[in-house]
Amino acid sequence: MCNYCGCRDFPLIGRLSEEHWQIEETAGALRRAIGESRYGDAALLLDELLAQLVPHTALEESGLFAELRAEGSLAGAVDRLCGEHDEIHGVFGAIDRAAPDWPAVLEAIGKLHRHIDSEEHGLFPASVIMLSISAWDRITPEPAAGG
Repeated sequence: MCNYCGCRDFPLIGRLSEEHWQIEETAGALRRAIGESRYGDAALLLDELLAQLVPHTALEESGLFAELRAEGSLAGAVDRLCGEHDEIHGVFGAIDRAAPDWPAVLEAIGKLHRHIDSEEHGLFPASVIMLSISAWDRITPEPAAGG
C-alpha cells in the first residue's frame, strides 16, 4: 500500500488503506485456496471477501468519492472506480455456490488488485491535493469520546 506521500495520515484514507490490506490478504488466501483445489475453503474465503468489500466500497463511495465528485476534477476517475466496484461485486456476488466458476473469481481478484493499486497510488494521493480542508472535515469521523 501507499507509504510515500503521507496520505495515510488522513484518518479516512488510513482506514481505507488498512481495509485494502485486509482485503488483499483475503483475496490472496482465496487465490491460494483455488490454486490448491481447496474449494470448501475457497467458498468460505469468497464470502469473507464479499463481507469486507461491501462496507468498504460503501464507505469509499459515500465519503471520499462523493467529495471528489463534488470537487469535480477527479470525477471521471471516481466514476471509473465506482464502475469497477460494481463489476467486481457483480462477479463475486453472482458466483453459483453449487458450481463455482473459479476462473472468473481469479480474474476478478486480478481486477481487484489493480483497482486497489489505482486507489492507493493514484486517487488517494491526488485527493489530498484536490480536496479542501472543509471537505476533509465532512468525511473525517469524529474521535471517540474519551480518546
